[in-house]
Amino acid sequence: MSRIGKKPVVIPAGVTAKVDGQLVQVKGGKGQLEFVAPDEVSVVLQDNAIKVDPRDNSKRARAMWGTARARVSNLVVGVTSGFEKKLEITGVGYRAAVQGKVLQLALGFSHDVNYPIPAGITIATPKPTEITIAGMDKRQVGQVAAEIRAFRGPEPYKGKGVKYANEFIFRKEGKKK
Repeated sequence: MSRIGKKPVVIPAGVTAKVDGQLVQVKGGKGQLEFVAPDEVSVVLQDNAIKVDPRDNSKRARAMWGTARARVSNLVVGVTSGFEKKLEITGVGYRAAVQGKVLQLALGFSHDVNYPIPAGITIATPKPTEITIAGMDKRQVGQVAAEIRAFRGPEPYKGKGVKYANEFIFRKEGKKK
């Protein structure tokens, strides 16, 4: 039994939801999102809540049960408050700046890395060493953060690079004489 899947997703005031077969559409203050549920689960809108149930007792149906419920929940949270990820840049001369629709990163390469900001995502740099990524789609916010981190991931010896704000970098001891 999925503990998460059993709970219905409550729709708050100011949010409208529509279920049409496997398609779930949620509209709120920040915009509109939709999700197509897998065929192994059934999605029903009842009593101002969205209920997800498995169609049978197969292993895949039970796996998709909790996943589909979590995805629907992320839609509701996304259109009400949105999602945010913070990145930190560590290293001498490493910095970031937003110029129009491009995030410009100086990460110790011979050239600056220019990352075009995708639609639906807002990137802010409150300090030159901090990047804040916000949007209503949790998957897209996480993907953008992962792509920016991948330009220069944190290294274990000095900790230089781009890391998530809550990430712990396991530090290694250098060579000894």
